[in-house]
Amino acid sequence: MKMLSPVLLGLSLAVAGSTLAAAQDAPSDFKVLQIFREYTKPYKNGMAHDKTESAIVQAMTKAKFPAHYVGLTSLSGKSRSLFLTIYDSFAEWGKDNEIADNNPAFGAELERTSIADGELLDSVDSLVYTYDKDLSYKSHPDLIGARYMEISVFHVKAGHGEEWRKLGKLVKDAHDKAGTSAHWSMYEIAYGTQDGEYIALSADKSMADIDTGFAENKKFKDALGEDGVKQFRELFASSVDYSRSELFSINPKMSYVPDEWIKADGSFWKPKTAAPAAKPAAAAEKKP
Repeated sequence: MKMLSPVLLGLSLAVAGSTLAAAQDAPSDFKVLQIFREYTKPYKNGMAHDKTESAIVQAMTKAKFPAHYVGLTSLSGKSRSLFLTIYDSFAEWGKDNEIADNNPAFGAELERTSIADGELLDSVDSLVYTYDKDLSYKSHPDLIGARYMEISVFHVKAGHGEEWRKLGKLVKDAHDKAGTSAHWSMYEIAYGTQDGEYIALSADKSMADIDTGFAENKKFKDALGEDGVKQFRELFASSVDYSRSELFSINPKMSYVPDEWIKADGSFWKPKTAAPAAKPAAAAEKKP
């Protein structure tokens, strides 16, 4: 969903669906989102990458590792995969790291599978964000039924946080008034890139949801009104120096998700594999 309706306002806004952010959007005041990014070599972001990542998922499952994650495959921008993990705190993240450090067999298996995965990659990096409840809107508690994610990236100018928050309230109030289907979770950068970056994550059940978001632009604009549109443009221009939009598909082969999600949407997260066809019975030898 286009959280800030850039098309109707003639602006180039970023709408992102990324990082598990939509995967485990939680209503609590504090969450830590880690986004691990793998940039694949040209034409390597297909079945070959699915295979190596599936091996890592199998290792996590075997070890019953407590931290789950959602894998995303890029449908826009540079070829890459995102892996989103949400923690209740940095302390919880630290405990998971200790589990991995204290399980040599698990660590060795992860190293082996990761080396194979690395043959397909150009580069990797990691970003860490914290959840911003005030700037989020109707966050979803899980990704059950979701198939795509939109991710919006905004960089807020230094010293202009107040205008940015006024913009967020203006947008949320307009969506409330218009009764749109918009929803997103907003996260602020903590580590990994320059300060001032925010990402908004919004999950879609199908690409038809994206069409709905564009179709609701008029309702959103009408709810803002002429003065609201003017205020929107002024606040955006004063607080944001760049933004971009990205679209991803949720990749179950690269995801290590909770059992509850699998039970609720098993055909997607853990599809049954077809049984191998039975070999035809050998023809009886004819007697002379």
